[in-house]
Amino acid sequence: MRILVTGGAGFIGSHYVRALLAGRYAPQAGTDITVLDKLTYAGRRANLPAAHDQLTFVRGDICDAPLLNELLPGHDAVVHFAAESHVDRSIAGAADFMRTNVLGTQTVLDAALRSGVERFVHVSTDEVYGSISQGSWDEASPLLPNSPYAASKAASDLAARSYWRTHGLDLSITRCSNNYGPYQHPEKLIPSFVTRLLDGRPVPLYGDGRNVREWTHVDDHCRAVHLVLLKGRAGEIYNIGGGTELSNLELTHRLLELCGADPSMIRRVQDRKGHDLRYALCDTKLREELGHTPRVTLADGLAGTVTWYRDNPGWWKTAETGDAPEKPEADRMSRDRSNPTHRQG
Repeated sequence: MRILVTGGAGFIGSHYVRALLAGRYAPQAGTDITVLDKLTYAGRRANLPAAHDQLTFVRGDICDAPLLNELLPGHDAVVHFAAESHVDRSIAGAADFMRTNVLGTQTVLDAALRSGVERFVHVSTDEVYGSISQGSWDEASPLLPNSPYAASKAASDLAARSYWRTHGLDLSITRCSNNYGPYQHPEKLIPSFVTRLLDGRPVPLYGDGRNVREWTHVDDHCRAVHLVLLKGRAGEIYNIGGGTELSNLELTHRLLELCGADPSMIRRVQDRKGHDLRYALCDTKLREELGHTPRVTLADGLAGTVTWYRDNPGWWKTAETGDAPEKPEADRMSRDRSNPTHRQG
């Protein structure tokens, strides 16, 4: 089996790739992986193995149709992680989000259709549903996005569904709750707070901290995505929930304790524009139909995440400054980028 993973050098995509290469998710003999990643500020070649016989790395843009048309033939499946994903950045400027998340997804879908890819998983987010005061969303809930980021992901979901309905592409969509874990860029809440606290700096908490999120460890998310790839039904949407809800204030206090800091390190800042109050997913379909159950408890996951950032200051300090130790000659395959058998180390 040959899988193209878009955005495979980012936080979630690289975890998926590392786990597949390690044989941790329903291993299949002879599985080869091609990673396509533009290596923006949030994607780093260093997030992937330096060399592996089953890994091909291609630096490129998912909006680059000629590249995709050269790259995709011969692949059996696409797992589409690539996306602009930070809400605050989308509020400051939405153009990159619309281009990458909407046009980029459509470009990947077109190329997959032309090349005869047999299976496609489009990775999305719970934020497409908007905000819910009580209860939880199931897959039939309406899409009511409240940020430019969420709107761009909702649009990409609808584009993906249309390729199943119109063209018969064997495609499923996943929508996960908030992720956390190692290798997450320090702009996101948990790594932002952890790295600040490890550096002895205060943490900026939006508003009154009452906003509630459901948290899923990145490994549980990626296991679910692979399960959907192997067993999910065409045209179906699968929510991926973590089962644990916390207000941002509660989460902050947990991180303070794990980092050995006290509440005096909290700085209240002006709330985010259009800040959704609460997210909550019903993932009954995933659990009952495909047999998925989260394995990482929030207590263990947070402790392990803090330990990883404490042990890897070089990674997150360069991620904060954008000075990632990349090797340009290993990033771009030049003419070799269209050769699926090329191994990049």
